[in-house]
Amino acid sequence: MRVALAQLTSAPGDVAANVAKVRETVGAHCGADLVVFPELFLSGYLLDAIGELASDLDGAELAAVRGAAAAAGSAVVLGVAERWDGAVANSAVLVAADGAIAGVYRKTHLFGAERDAFVAGDRLEPIELGGCRLGPMICFDVEFPEVARTLLLDDADALVTIAANMAPFADDHELAARARALESGLPHVYVNRSGADAGLRFVGGSVVVAPTGEVIGRLGEEAGVLEADLPRSGHGDERLDYRRHLRPELYRTA
Repeated sequence: MRVALAQLTSAPGDVAANVAKVRETVGAHCGADLVVFPELFLSGYLLDAIGELASDLDGAELAAVRGAAAAAGSAVVLGVAERWDGAVANSAVLVAADGAIAGVYRKTHLFGAERDAFVAGDRLEPIELGGCRLGPMICFDVEFPEVARTLLLDDADALVTIAANMAPFADDHELAARARALESGLPHVYVNRSGADAGLRFVGGSVVVAPTGEVIGRLGEEAGVLEADLPRSGHGDERLDYRRHLRPELYRTA
């Protein structure tokens, strides 16, 4: 699977402009099987105004994104403030290469003021996209080993994290992105934002990580798009097959 990591800057509060940027980027990288955009890309990270900037799954904004995916023949993972169940969720919408919505993941671990802006998701599960079972995570989720482990145990083929990680937390996610790949034995696509919203500086650092923890592609802090081939799952060394060696009877989760 060829993946394009779209580490771009949202236009704060301008959903139409961000939809146009998604369409342009997907069209420009139509050779990629999957194009991944950051957390809350359509709205920007404007928590105080998130209700008015939220999108409906069946609304015009996502219809335009779905059309772009179908025209390019590329699947898309996109961060959206989603109207859901009478509230707003911080969501990753997974669009198949034919333009159908393959699934939605709603962020389960909300960070700081996000707890006042969003309702937390209630499910962790892989979503099949282009023949690959992707295990989706959003930003703060990646800091919890339990999330990636749950996706692994539900037979994910790869992990994909979309983020709006800001200063001073760059090192946290650089470490977590590699650790989640190594401990799960799954390749990991991590796509963060660039630019700034509401006085926050987003630190980029998008990466593709092999199951060994090796970084095989990396972006800096500035906006850019990186294409890379997703490695196969597995460490290639049965001694590092952590799933095989788990002893759940010994562990506490809370």
